[in-house]
Amino acid sequence: MTTLIRLETVRTLRNKKFMFFSVIYPSALFLMIAGPQSSTDTVPHTGLTLQLYYTVAMASFGALTAVLMGNSERIAKEREKGWVRQLRLTPLPGRGYVLAKIASSAVVTLPSIVVVLAVAAAAKDVRMEAWQWAALIGTIWAGSLVFAALGVALGYLVSGDAVRPVTMILYFGLSILGGLWMPTTAYPEWLRSIGDWLPTHAYAGLGQAIELGGAPHARDVAVLAAYFVLFAGGAAWLYRKDTRKA
Repeated sequence: MTTLIRLETVRTLRNKKFMFFSVIYPSALFLMIAGPQSSTDTVPHTGLTLQLYYTVAMASFGALTAVLMGNSERIAKEREKGWVRQLRLTPLPGRGYVLAKIASSAVVTLPSIVVVLAVAAAAKDVRMEAWQWAALIGTIWAGSLVFAALGVALGYLVSGDAVRPVTMILYFGLSILGGLWMPTTAYPEWLRSIGDWLPTHAYAGLGQAIELGGAPHARDVAVLAAYFVLFAGGAAWLYRKDTRKA
C-alpha cells in the first residue's frame, strides 16, 4: 500500500494542469474575492473579518479541489483502462486500494493549503498567532480526507463519461451551499438550513473556530466524522461490488 501511495503521489505532482487548478486557482480566487474587501469589513454573526473568512474558505476550497476532482475522474478512467483489474492480481487488499487513494490524494492538498495561507499573509496582511497558522494547516488537511473518500466513491459509482459532469455539480454545489464562496448568512433561511448540514460547511467551521482563537466545535467534528464513515464505507462497498463484476 505504501508503494501505491508513493506512486500515486508522484504521478499527481507531475500533472501540471491538476496542480495549477488545485494550488494556483484557489489563491487567485482569494485575491479576486477578498482583495477588494476592507480589513475591517466583517461577516455578520461570525466575528470574522471578510479577509479571515476567505482565508479559511479558499484554503478549504483548494483542498477540496485537490482531493475531489483528482480522485473521481482518475479512478473512473483507471477502471475503464483495466488498471484496477491488474491491481486485483497483486496481494493488495481492497481496503488497501481505497486507503491508498485517500492517503495519496490527501498528501497533495498540503501545497494548496499552504499557498493560500501564504498569499493571505503576504498580500492581504492577514495576521494570526503562530499556533493558529499551524493548527489551520493541520485541521484543513485532516478534514480533506472526508472529500478524498467522496472522490474514491464517485470514481466507482459513475462511469468514465459521466464522472466529470457529476463531480463538477457536486464540487460547485458543495462549495457554494457550504459557504466556501460566500458566507451562508447571505442566503435565505431555508437554503442556509440545508447548507448547515453539508460537509463543506462543517469543514470551513473547523478553521473559523481556530481563527477566533478556540478549538473546532464538536458538532462540526461529528458531522465530518459521520460523512467520512459514509463516504469511505461507500467507496469500500463499491470497490467490492466492482470486483465481483470483474
